[in-house]
Amino acid sequence: METFDIVKLASYRENNRIEAKAAKGGLPRSMWETYSAFANTYGGVILLGVKEREDGTFETVGLTSAEVEHLRQDFWNTVSNRSKVSAVLPIESEVEVLEADDGMVVAIHVPRAPRDERPVHINDNLFEGTYRRRGEGDYRCTRQEISAMLRDQGTETMDSKVLDDLTVADFNADTVRAYRTRFRAARQGSSWTDLDDERFLRAVGAAMVSREDGKLHPTFGGLLMFGNDYDIVRECPHYFLDYQETLDPAIRWTDRVHSGDGMWSGNLFDFFFRVNRKLAESLKTPFKLNGIFRVDDTPMHKAVREALANCLFNADYYGVRGVVVRRTPDKLVFENPGDIRTGVEQMRLGGVSDPRNGLIMKMFSLIDVGERAGTGVPDVFATWANAGLPEPRIEEKFGEADRTILTLMLESDAKSAHNEQIIDNNEQLNGPSEQITDNNEQLNGPSEQITERQRTVLRFVERNPSTTYEDMARAAGVSSATVRRDAEILIGRGLLKRVGSRKAGHWEVRGREES
Repeated sequence: METFDIVKLASYRENNRIEAKAAKGGLPRSMWETYSAFANTYGGVILLGVKEREDGTFETVGLTSAEVEHLRQDFWNTVSNRSKVSAVLPIESEVEVLEADDGMVVAIHVPRAPRDERPVHINDNLFEGTYRRRGEGDYRCTRQEISAMLRDQGTETMDSKVLDDLTVADFNADTVRAYRTRFRAARQGSSWTDLDDERFLRAVGAAMVSREDGKLHPTFGGLLMFGNDYDIVRECPHYFLDYQETLDPAIRWTDRVHSGDGMWSGNLFDFFFRVNRKLAESLKTPFKLNGIFRVDDTPMHKAVREALANCLFNADYYGVRGVVVRRTPDKLVFENPGDIRTGVEQMRLGGVSDPRNGLIMKMFSLIDVGERAGTGVPDVFATWANAGLPEPRIEEKFGEADRTILTLMLESDAKSAHNEQIIDNNEQLNGPSEQITDNNEQLNGPSEQITERQRTVLRFVERNPSTTYEDMARAAGVSSATVRRDAEILIGRGLLKRVGSRKAGHWEVRGREES
């Protein structure tokens, strides 16, 4: 639990992780909407006894000890009532009573709910009482969002569903043959090698005997792995796999592969190997020999394979917008529908494997693709660090289309800064020999400038004075929390200023001559 520091109250602002409620007259009804929203998104802290000033800063309202105790008791009584709240998430230590100079505050730390308890809803109403957090507000979830959370509740992964209206004869024969060839090479001596196709597909999890008719039918994972696009979209209409390559800005796509073009099967197995070859071209291959043979498979190649496989393992194929892989000269981006079942922090740390599609992971692992111990993503981070490249970025986006996005930069920050300039109407923001400074003092010492990302934020704000933090985050390609920190740095250096209130004000980019 990250403890809320009452001493730093004035420095906090409402965002997607913190909400202030005056609560002078008792627990506000809207608090439970925020409770649901935090539990279904990233978690957060609800502050009772705190109000937001017009400029967005916080101040206490002067709650007494008796009022605080009443709020605390009322909270525990209400949150324990399942007709009011579907899940009790905080524990005793996560409801803090804090003292300030001019009043007391109750800080309720609401963790992100485990997937088997989401969606957390209120008033015993699943479809009208389920909320999520976006920016500084709570919004009621759509049925589509709720359905996605319900799909993730089960102990069995969604790709284990048996499809009784199909047979293994509906699989793409060329894909099955190619998979068996790779299996034979990876699992030499396996007793499965000599099985006929039906028994082999059952052994790897691509088919199961149905409880309905006692016959062998494809699993959903098997269909995704070995089926044809036209059969897959009957089961999940929004299914789509898309590789987009943009190496020349004058051309929309220099190369593209997608599952709906009718030129190939459109299944996961074929997509993986088609796209992996193209992604490998974006990586430098040093000349290295193993005996008399050249070794072309570097740690970065392995990390990119892992990133692509992880994207396919964790996609919600019943979700919308499909899987998208983008290659540009300076980065690789992997997007899949669905949030991260273990959360961003746990995904980054590794050690916990909770794929959305366990059978697909199993089938790929049998041909030595993908990690099954939850170490794949940490290995990607380690590989990028060893290569001296910017840290990979993981994002979760919630809404009508939940998305998980992994971005791998292919150039160092120094090279990107050398190749890019901040230009507005063909004029540089600063002269060729100037640095962005504040009273001739640099942010982190005499030799360090602001980052290229912070320059991007300045340029965007200069063109869009009424922009929001979320807009800035999208422009810079980072999370709202990261862009807020950048904005605070720029404000502290006198390069950025907020004029007016949080809701009705605007931004000003300030020259270095101004104080």
